[in-house]
Amino acid sequence: MDGASGLSDQEFGRFRDLIYQIAGIQLSDAKKVLLVGRLSRRLKHYGLSTFAQYYQLVTSPQESRELQTMVDLLTTNETYFFREPKHFDYLAQEILPHKAKPGVPFNIWSAACSSGEEPYTLAMVLAEHLGNRPWQVVGSDISTVVLAKAQAGLYPLERTEGIPPQYLKKYCLKGVRSQEGTLLVAKELRERVRFLQVNLTKPAPDLGPFDVIFLRNVMIYFDEATRHRLLGNLHNALADGGWLVVGHAEAGEDGAIAEARAKAVAAYLDALGYAGRIETVGRGSDDPFQADEPGKLTAEQKAKLERRVEYAPGG
Repeated sequence: MDGASGLSDQEFGRFRDLIYQIAGIQLSDAKKVLLVGRLSRRLKHYGLSTFAQYYQLVTSPQESRELQTMVDLLTTNETYFFREPKHFDYLAQEILPHKAKPGVPFNIWSAACSSGEEPYTLAMVLAEHLGNRPWQVVGSDISTVVLAKAQAGLYPLERTEGIPPQYLKKYCLKGVRSQEGTLLVAKELRERVRFLQVNLTKPAPDLGPFDVIFLRNVMIYFDEATRHRLLGNLHNALADGGWLVVGHAEAGEDGAIAEARAKAVAAYLDALGYAGRIETVGRGSDDPFQADEPGKLTAEQKAKLERRVEYAPGG
């Protein structure tokens, strides 16, 4: 039972198919060791001797809570405050001055927020630049465990190193006595951030419209069919003229805005491999594109699509 040898290739395939069915995430063969490491404690918890027994447990209709626990263990990703800081500079300097209108609510969705560092970072930026004007951040994740941590807004001090000093002083409280070594996001920010469990591969008709959606370094874990479906769901939640902010892994690391935007569009077109209706990539004109060849667009069509869809740069 020790190590990956306790899990046969056939059993690993069953778990891989299950997590793909639930969350759209592809586990490569290299993730076999990770799966064993994260699920072995659950076998011990239930006194089970094989992964086959645990698979039977989580696929039982009576064990939906344990199935969610398995999803939590296999989908948690790294995050931290002000990760890829140029995205937040771009939000403050380029998007907010043009998109945020006085008296009109400004809404941002952190679509894979993990333990909450990204939505609280967004809240700090919005509070700094929009103040008491109407705005809200929605943070979502498929994992209930990380959402509970996000809702609390309480973090170890070592996880807050990326927060600029002026924001740290203005929007965070340092723990004392029993809470020493921790940091609590200020109540006025926590009240502006709403957390929801959302499976991005499933339709979410009650979400949106959002002026900005952050979905960074997430789609690299999905196959083409899942990315296609996910982009359709994002399209439905994005306001006209809204922005989709992607990570370095999706958009490339070129700092030039125009170049990064073009790369992002091209990357999503390639990921889709999609002929026909391309309105799932962005929000704007109602007229769909029709590719001349399966999976390909002409240079003119790509240029039109790039004008319809605006991506913040990586960097």
